[in-house]
Amino acid sequence: MSDSSSVGIVVPQIAHFAEPLALRSGAILPAYDLVYETYGTLNAAGTNAVLVCHALSGTHHVAGKHHENDKHPGWWDNMIGPGKPIDTNRFFVIGVNNLGGCHGSTGPVSINPATGKPWGSSFPIVTVDDWVLAQSRLADRLGIECFAAVVGGSLGGMQALQWTLTFPDRVRHALVIAAAPNLTAQNIAFNEVARQAITTDPDFHGGDFYEHNMVPWRGLRIARMLGHITYLSDDAMGAKFGRKLRSGDIKYSFDVEFEMESYLRYQGDKFAESFDANTYLRMTRALDYFDPAADYEGNLSAALANAKADFLVVSFTSDWRFSPARSREIVKALLDNERDVTYAELTAAHGHDAFLMPDKHYHDVVRAYLENVE
Repeated sequence: MSDSSSVGIVVPQIAHFAEPLALRSGAILPAYDLVYETYGTLNAAGTNAVLVCHALSGTHHVAGKHHENDKHPGWWDNMIGPGKPIDTNRFFVIGVNNLGGCHGSTGPVSINPATGKPWGSSFPIVTVDDWVLAQSRLADRLGIECFAAVVGGSLGGMQALQWTLTFPDRVRHALVIAAAPNLTAQNIAFNEVARQAITTDPDFHGGDFYEHNMVPWRGLRIARMLGHITYLSDDAMGAKFGRKLRSGDIKYSFDVEFEMESYLRYQGDKFAESFDANTYLRMTRALDYFDPAADYEGNLSAALANAKADFLVVSFTSDWRFSPARSREIVKALLDNERDVTYAELTAAHGHDAFLMPDKHYHDVVRAYLENVE
């Protein structure tokens, strides 16, 4: 039986841009592709479009399935579809794989037309600003002058916030979920340890491992294991695994003994099989560099003065990587500028990953906000 709340079978599309893109770093990308998916129908006036921005390891595949037996629906399938909080009966929803990604958009694994080889280490550093600019060109291509809403969690929430600053007249509402106005020193430290795990892997070859037919699997695996620890709360890990032993008895070895260890190794292996190490480096660097207040002597209120959108800001009590206090910084800065802001601080046990979970209270908050978006 088909699921009436699903967008069903979806097909990724490719938009090629022959126009050069000047990046924040000063580098210029001569041409590029963006892979994207759409759900729902764009209305005649082009006013019902919702852009969904993905987090570090996300993709353009936000909802639906790629084939009937697909066991892996889009990463936010619980949020998007007919009658769901982001209702495709009302909205035309777009998911885009960011530049520098490894799921079809131009990135390090893509062929550099100047050399005929993968870009590898020579692919430029990309920032949240660059992603927003590239997304705006896709919006132009699709005939969207102004988004009804730009939505994202974590790094996606940072993109939603940046949209309101780079293109204040092209966003009516921004949903900034489980995000922060910049990374703390601790978060930068986590990212650096993850990058070191990758770059010191002997199979990394300075980022040009493709030419050696190798993958820095060990480094990427450790990076993901470290990241995964920070996405979960201690309570969530305790409830799911506690101190359970796999075999029931201590073996006095360095092999997998605890269920927690088994879970982390599984997550690391799965990620290393599907994600590109160079992309991981660039995504974490984009996180590090994001800081709208940097050009305003650290004054976030001054940085957000040009925003015109209305906002929903959501945080989760157990999220220690992007804590509620960081969301409240955004809320205060917006209120300082007399923006219309709705703030929800939700009790959740899942940690940072709570923004991905099908929690009823959370979904009701998003649904109620979007019901008032015309």
